Formats: sequence, structure tokens, C-alpha cells
Amino acid sequence: MTLEIPYVNIAGQHAALKSDLLEAVGSVIEGGQFILGEAVAEFERRFAELCGVRFAVGVNSGTDALIIALRALGIGPGDEVITAPNSFVATASAIALAGARPVFVDVRDDYNLDPDLIESAVTSNTKAILPVHLTGRPADMDPILEVAGRHGLRVIEDAAQAVAAEYRGKRVGSLGDIGCFSLHPLKTLSACGDGGVLTTDDEALFERFGTMRNLGLKTRDNAVNWSGNSRLDSVQAAMLLVKMKYLEEWTEKRRSNAAYHQKALADLPGVRVPADKSFERAVYHAFVIQAEKRDELKAHLESRGIGSAVHYPVPIHLQDAASELGYGPGSFPATEDQAGKILSLPVYAELTGGDLEQISGAIEEFYRG
Repeated sequence: MTLEIPYVNIAGQHAALKSDLLEAVGSVIEGGQFILGEAVAEFERRFAELCGVRFAVGVNSGTDALIIALRALGIGPGDEVITAPNSFVATASAIALAGARPVFVDVRDDYNLDPDLIESAVTSNTKAILPVHLTGRPADMDPILEVAGRHGLRVIEDAAQAVAAEYRGKRVGSLGDIGCFSLHPLKTLSACGDGGVLTTDDEALFERFGTMRNLGLKTRDNAVNWSGNSRLDSVQAAMLLVKMKYLEEWTEKRRSNAAYHQKALADLPGVRVPADKSFERAVYHAFVIQAEKRDELKAHLESRGIGSAVHYPVPIHLQDAASELGYGPGSFPATEDQAGKILSLPVYAELTGGDLEQISGAIEEFYRG
């Protein structure tokens, strides 16, 4: 079924940028510098500036950014990393792929880690806390950092959905020891393929990232550690540089669209909308409501030509891959309750005023009849 208002509209974003993107790709082809070239270095410089950190390192995916971050901190077999059970599976997968054990802690109404529950999950094997800035809203980092400080833990931010989000005036990716970002095509700042970024203020970690993304090579002829190939290529970096010019505009449009949804749906029975906190700048990678009769609402919206999505219907701790961790139904009540109600509405920058009215009107029609 072709939807009048799809949940995402990647083609719509690229239509206005096509000539600039092709020109950027052409410049890389003409220069012949496809791997770790000037475009990558310039993108990393601008991304570090965007996040308010000293260093940024481009890699080939947000998942690899998480794996490299964990390995760079020496986290591996026998170690535990605390994270949220309601994220995309890549967060926990990265911990497992580093050889460590994911340990889950339940979330608040903002879908982010509940800091009050973290300390009880800390053991002698805990090495790090990995908060996820889910939906583009920053996790409550001050109390998380306080727990980490008391126990000597490192903090890795999963900022895959939260580029340019802010917590108490600081950009995500600058709050913990390491920030990890995704440049997947569905992200606000997206590659035309895949990519990721690591951020840090720690020069030693920065140097480790550089070798670990490039087969452990310190020089062309000397590998200082065993590692894989996770380089962000120059073609993607060149296109990302084009898109970075529009990131703030797109972000503010998403925030404006989110504010419209918040106002339009605020008093609707059966719907709970997210509410921004005074100390955060949420960037709304996803605008997630909690809806009674969620599946019926989703079907109703589709019948009216409106796309929506569920992020994510099965919490990580209830997926087959997590069975060995020993969790089960009831382990994380908030996460499990939300999983049956959450629905992501279109919020992308290309939505028109008419689109927004159509979305809210269809939801009101469902609940009020």
C-alpha cells in the first residue's frame, strides 16, 4: 500500500540535495582518495566541533562504534555493562560481541535508563554504564555519572538517535568517556549507506579508535593490536559534509513538528505524549506516543494513508538471543508495559502543515469517533 504520509521520507530529503550530493561524490572520484581521505578528516573535524569534543573518528556503522568503544576501554570476557532493555538490539549485541555480559536496568517514562535503579545492578564485574539517548531525548546523565564515579565505572553514550541533542547545555557525545553515533539512512544526519562516529576528549582513546577501525595499524607496516576493518569511506564522508549544512534546520523542523504533535494530542484520551524537560534539547529522531489500543490505532492510521512504526515491540531481554542472560517476562515492568503501547509517528522535516493536521485528525477520529 502506498501511503500518502509515509513514516519516513528519505527520498524527499535527498531530492533537494541530489545535485550537491552528486557533485560531492564526483569530487571524490576525481581525487581518487577513497579510504580515510581528506573528506573523512574534514567530516571528523566538523563532527567533533558539533558535539563540543576534541576528537571524532568515523567508522562504518553505529554498531561498530559501540564495539570499538568497549574494546578500547579493555572491556571483554567476564565483564558486565549496564544498559537499557528497550533499545535497538545493536546496543546489547555490541556488549556481547565484545565478550562482556549485558546487564539491564529498567527505564523511566522518557524511555531512558532510570538512574535510581542503576546502583543495585552494579557488581564487582561491572566495568561500564551504557545509557541510550533513545528517540533523541538525552538520558538523565548527572545521576548516571555520579553512580559511575562512585564505583569507578566508565560511561559510554549510545547517541545513535540523538545527534545534536543537549543535556544541561552540553551536547550528547560529550558527557561520558565516549560517545557513539549512527549515520544510518534513517538518522537525521545520515549517510547514503551506513556509517558511525566515536567522540571523546581523551587523546589516548582517540588514538586507539584510529588503529582499531583500521586493522590495528599504527603505520602501514605495523599493527599494534588485532582489529577489524571499520573505516568510514570518503564517498560517504563527502555526502555527509553536504548534509551537515542542513542538520540544524532539519533538527529544528523536527522539534517544531514534535511540538505540534504534543499540543494537538495533549488532551486526547487514550494517548500519552512525550514532554520535554527544561534542561534538555530533544531532537526527536522518533516521536513516540503511548497509545491505548495501539495496534488498532496503527491499522487505522494506515487505512487513512498514514505510516507509523513501533520502536521496539519486543524488549531485548525477551528476545531469543538474550535467553542465556536469565531474564524473563516481568523482569522490567516499565519497559514491558511501554512495549505494548508505544507508537512512533511521522516527525521528519519534510512534513507539511497539512500533513501534521492529517495525522492528528486521524488519531482524534480513532479515539473520539
